[in-house]
Amino acid sequence: MFDKNHMPRHIAIIMDGNRRWAKAQGKNASFGHKEGAKTLEKIVRYANKIGLEYITVYAFSTENWKRAEDEVKALMMLLQNYLDDYAKRADTENIRVKILGDITALSQGMQKSILNCMERTKNNTGVTFNIALNYGGRDEIIKAIKQIAKDVKDEKINIDDISEEMVSNNLYTKNQPDPDLLIRTSGELRLSNFLPWQLVYSEFLFIDKNWPDFTEEDLDNAIIEYQKRTRKFGAN
Repeated sequence: MFDKNHMPRHIAIIMDGNRRWAKAQGKNASFGHKEGAKTLEKIVRYANKIGLEYITVYAFSTENWKRAEDEVKALMMLLQNYLDDYAKRADTENIRVKILGDITALSQGMQKSILNCMERTKNNTGVTFNIALNYGGRDEIIKAIKQIAKDVKDEKINIDDISEEMVSNNLYTKNQPDPDLLIRTSGELRLSNFLPWQLVYSEFLFIDKNWPDFTEEDLDNAIIEYQKRTRKFGAN
């Protein structure tokens, strides 16, 4: 078992392999996404139980719009139904839900579901469950730059005031610690435009298992692996 006194505060997860898992079962992609959603709920509940403060998952990237139209439509419907249904359970379990990403590009129904879910759970004090939805890391940084540039133009700040802290405070993850650990499933070894600013000093763990097969024990093992590592943040 891991050392509860040396827990990561924040774990980020790239939930990869839903489609691959479904294909191996002879099923379509939407079946894999549904099973992935069940796994996600189980893992977030467990993260809350063990006292994790933040968990951030990559649900839908700005690049995922390039997928087949039918798959995107089915995934959006799944995500909206998930949020509507999950808001009640998250509230009961004291989980706070936040959405990271540009929700203005989503349907009105989806935007309503997102706002309802965040509003309903905003005062909960358990794990903060960040869902990166229509999220792109570079897009997030560009939006932060534009906001800071506007503040300079409006003479709210001087150029010399710009700092790492200021950039961080203009990102979707404002007021949250950067992830201590990034987990990516399915054996892929890349970030895929996920949290490029926030992950600069995170520990990375790549797991050769598709997301629907990820278990509570896998999360335990990831934390144990994290606790074996020495984080130097650029120092000796």
